[in-house]
Amino acid sequence: MSDPTRVVLVDDHEVVRRGIRALLNETPEFLVVGEARDGAEGLELVRSLRPDLALVDIRMGGHDGPALCRAIRDEHLPVAVVILTSFLNEELIQTCIRLGVRGYILKEVEGFDLVQSLRKIMHGGSVLDPKATELVMHWLQSGPGGGTAGLNAHDLDILRLVAEGLTNREIGRQLYLSENTVKARVNDIARRLNAKNRVEAVMIAHRHGLL
Repeated sequence: MSDPTRVVLVDDHEVVRRGIRALLNETPEFLVVGEARDGAEGLELVRSLRPDLALVDIRMGGHDGPALCRAIRDEHLPVAVVILTSFLNEELIQTCIRLGVRGYILKEVEGFDLVQSLRKIMHGGSVLDPKATELVMHWLQSGPGGGTAGLNAHDLDILRLVAEGLTNREIGRQLYLSENTVKARVNDIARRLNAKNRVEAVMIAHRHGLL
């Protein structure tokens, strides 16, 4: 049996942290190893504990979620960051995507769906709440984005599967490619679209009518 995914919770509401801890600790593949009340405490925990996953709120006293995401990116800390928040704001979503978050999930999510989303993320996927997707689509349709970069039919097949939320391994199984090959292809597609990550690559492709 593989080691559980080690999780840090960063949220200024103790009740929320307790609830998420209880939910994740019911699942053997997740282990909550630390809790923080704001981004500054969260950064110290990520530095010291080196968790696999950080569940981060947006608005907290002091150091907020985007500031923590920026610090994690700038320090190249090997942790998957997922925003779990009640805030649905186009500018915040843009900022978080640009900072490389792997998921943006609203707190109204059902417990089962949250666990499924985290599983998907830890297997190489990305998750964007449907309500957040609508705002991202508006952003991409009304503002500058990347070009189509000469994507071929095979590239678009990969992007469609990414858009469906499949992990690199699952995409590889469908397209008869190795997981590493899929990862390299997704990274190359994102680079050619001037996208910060796979979520933004999908949104840019949607904007250009490619998906």
